[in-house]
Amino acid sequence: MSAHPSSTSLATNVATLPDDAATMMKRGSVIPDRILELGHSYRACRTLLSAIELGVFTVLAAGPLDRDTLSQRIGINSRGARDFFDALVALHMLVRDQAGRYANSAETDLYLDRNKPTYVGGAFESAIARIYVDWGSLTAALRTGKPQTHLSMVTKFGELYADESLRDAFMNTMTTRTRPVATALATRFPWAQRGSLIDIGGAQGCLPVEIAKVHRHIGGGVFDLPPLQPSFDQFVKAHGLTDRLRFYPGDFFQDPLPSADVLVLGRVLHNWDLATKTMLLRKAYEALPTGGALIVYEQLIDDERCAQTDGLLASLQMLLSSPGGFNFTGADCVGWMREACFREIRIEPLTADQSMVVGIK
Repeated sequence: MSAHPSSTSLATNVATLPDDAATMMKRGSVIPDRILELGHSYRACRTLLSAIELGVFTVLAAGPLDRDTLSQRIGINSRGARDFFDALVALHMLVRDQAGRYANSAETDLYLDRNKPTYVGGAFESAIARIYVDWGSLTAALRTGKPQTHLSMVTKFGELYADESLRDAFMNTMTTRTRPVATALATRFPWAQRGSLIDIGGAQGCLPVEIAKVHRHIGGGVFDLPPLQPSFDQFVKAHGLTDRLRFYPGDFFQDPLPSADVLVLGRVLHNWDLATKTMLLRKAYEALPTGGALIVYEQLIDDERCAQTDGLLASLQMLLSSPGGFNFTGADCVGWMREACFREIRIEPLTADQSMVVGIK
């Protein structure tokens, strides 16, 4: 028997394919660019993460450098230096002049120089330290349904905060990711009708700081685990808001939530299983005064679960790093909030990838 399929069997196989797939097979079509690009996207991602880790953009913020000088400044071997820097040029992260000197692009100079207040590299630092490696275990997580990281973010916060480098990376990431949301919230929520807010699990306090800067009548602060208070105090002091914002130490598994006119659960619920999600919503309802508001903001999955890529990938991240966490749709959140007795529930977009669900007690 021949090891190769006969022309008859090949024709039969092609005939059973969908029309578009059969046509591509008959034509000997090349692999679509979108498949190749997606399948190899980890390479560009890791190149950018290494550049952030090595401080390439921070070093170049002082001015253009030739290859040898830049290599020496960031401490890399000459063998891969040319390809590394030129790859960053091809990725539009760096530019190269006619003399062969490298410089930041306008975007990387603004957003990836650690010394600028606009730095967003903190959002990638935890990926460098932990998350990028975790995604290599996605297949195992899908097969077992179990987290694959040695340090589950949502069950071992004590261990996370005990490691200063991991704690700092985590805090910087939270602040970086929160700032765009906080800026949007400052203008899209009716703060004139409220006097106080507390961000539950608010880390350094970016959200109340940004809102208090715009609305001078607002007070409140952050409720989070005690090890984060020094970082919160330093951050709030740097913004001159110690007279209006304070840290509320506690554990929302064991302690009641503090009361305020507005409570915020920002990128908190996705960390937990359904029982914990609903428990936190009930605790928020109990802590609010009558007429008080709860704001939940997340990378919500679209209700049809077919378009919001960031929200779906964020849910897979929870599979990798938590025993029960998952992301959810706006409709899911509305249903849980109704069960907790919230009323006048509405969903509004805040940024390109994050939306808020607001409920009133």
